[in-house]
Amino acid sequence: MPRLDYDPSDPGLEVYPLLNSVVVPRPIAWVTTRSPAGVDNLAPHSFFTISSVQPPVVQFTSVGAKDSLRNAVATGEFVVSLCPEELVDQVNLTGTDYPPDVSEYDVIGLTREPSVRVAPPRVAESPVALECRVAGTHEFSGGSTVVFGEVVWIAIDDRVLRDGRPEISLLRPLARLGADEWSTIGEVSSRRRIPYAELSGQA
Repeated sequence: MPRLDYDPSDPGLEVYPLLNSVVVPRPIAWVTTRSPAGVDNLAPHSFFTISSVQPPVVQFTSVGAKDSLRNAVATGEFVVSLCPEELVDQVNLTGTDYPPDVSEYDVIGLTREPSVRVAPPRVAESPVALECRVAGTHEFSGGSTVVFGEVVWIAIDDRVLRDGRPEISLLRPLARLGADEWSTIGEVSSRRRIPYAELSGQA
C-alpha cells in the first residue's frame, strides 16, 4: 500500500489537521465552567474521553488557554453535558470565541439547570450531566492542556434510560470528525466479547 510519511518533529508540518482527521469520530464534552467573576462559560471540546473508572475520572483537552481551562483551574470545578443531535447548531455556536465576560447560555438562549455538587450549572436541554472536580492537569509544551475531572455526581434524564442504563438510540450523541465535519451515531451493531477459552475450544 503506497503511503505518505510525515515526521511530527518537522517544524513546517501542521500535525493538528492530520490527527484531527484520523482520530475519529470523537465524542464532544460540552463543558460548563464558572469564572471567578461569576460568568458561566459553555464550550465544546472534542478531545474528550474517560481516564479512570474507579475513581470515575474524565478528561478534556484545551488547545490553547481557553475560558474552560482558565475557569476550571481557577475554581476547581466543571460540568460535562452530553451533546445530543438535535442541539447541533447550539453546540456549534458555543464554540465561538466570545469574550470572557459573555455567557454562551445567554447569547444562545440555553437554560441553566442547578448542579448538585458543583457551582457551574448543567445544560437543562441536555439529557446527561457529569459534575466534576478538577483532579489535575497536564500541560504540554505546544500549548495544549489536559484537564482531569473526578466525576462527583451523574444526572441522567430517565427518558434516555432502558433497563437502568443509557440507550444510545435515545441519547443520539454528536461526534466531531476532521475539518468542519460533524457526525451522528449512524448504524449501531452489537458484538459480544468472546472469551479465549471459547475461541480455543476449551470452554
